[in-house]
Amino acid sequence: MFIALAAPLIALASLPHPALERDIVAELNFARQQPRAYAERLRAYRGYFRGKIVHYPGRPEGLRTQEGTRAVDEAIAFLEKQVPVGALSPAPLLARAADDHVVEQGPRGATGHIASDGSNPRDRVRRRGGGIYVAETITYGPPSAVEVVRQLIIDDGVPTRGHRRTVYADEMRFVGVKCGPHKVYRTMCVAEFARTATGHYSPAR
Repeated sequence: MFIALAAPLIALASLPHPALERDIVAELNFARQQPRAYAERLRAYRGYFRGKIVHYPGRPEGLRTQEGTRAVDEAIAFLEKQVPVGALSPAPLLARAADDHVVEQGPRGATGHIASDGSNPRDRVRRRGGGIYVAETITYGPPSAVEVVRQLIIDDGVPTRGHRRTVYADEMRFVGVKCGPHKVYRTMCVAEFARTATGHYSPAR
């Protein structure tokens, strides 16, 4: 379970179109199936850095990072060695569990994997009729699929690079993604990854 944060924004955005969730799944699959091609994208992104601030298209005001190009370079090196892994299939049950967290956190401006009632990602999936074998990632701030997935893979400021490990976990074959408005960070996206479409146990392939 991992969280990626971006700089806070004051205004509350309108609810993202469902296409955003579909685009995130497609972007995850591109990154998983073509890691070296994704590395080339990161090389282009690296060119927008000025110190620890990156001014990429669509973000002319700049985004402050914790590690600057060091995290980008490490991600590129990782991707150059990473073997392609299988595509993720959309899982409606997992998406419903992800949406439960968006609905619970967004209006309050809360962050983290634990809901106000103390429930965690496994609890959310189980309440929807699924199992407990899931991994959850959350981004707060990125408004597009490209930015969401890029943040997960670079994993700036996360020493374990846990988001990246989840994205490239070969045993994960299903994902449910939901995005929605967030009171502080404007947009949040929750992704539930699992070996099966319901999060129930399945032996590794």
